[in-house]
Amino acid sequence: MSLSAPTTGSAADMSSTGIDTLASGGDSLIGLAVIGKVGLALALIIGVILLASRLIRRIGPRGLGFGQRIKVVSSAAVGQRERVVIVEVEGTWLVLGVGGGQINKLHDLKAPEPAEPASSRPSTSEDSGKGFAERFASALRHNTGSMLKNHRDNGRKDS
Repeated sequence: MSLSAPTTGSAADMSSTGIDTLASGGDSLIGLAVIGKVGLALALIIGVILLASRLIRRIGPRGLGFGQRIKVVSSAAVGQRERVVIVEVEGTWLVLGVGGGQINKLHDLKAPEPAEPASSRPSTSEDSGKGFAERFASALRHNTGSMLKNHRDNGRKDS
């Protein structure tokens, strides 16, 4: 198994054997490139599918209907297959009993007015301008001070 250059033959013969060697190695490189392209295309398709499913899940069924008039306000399980559901339909809340393939209207009432957002209401608390860290430190000082005071008072009573 010695690698020796052929002693007979022209330069054209040597270059053709080199090209044949590159061509046969090139076929395997071309095959790997095709497999890589197919794998990349498959990964791209799977990524698009996952992205679309996440987007659809996030939007949900409520985002798909334009003039939707029914909204589920609340739901609670009563039994293994029975539920009580509050549904809002055009300003009216319907209390429905759902179970056993049936839906029964239990009660109806006028929907309450939407609550005012907390950010628009002025706060009356004195701690509202402080951050969490400042309020926590203040509460810790207050609690530590009262514990020390109680400890001192108990020590004086015992002696």
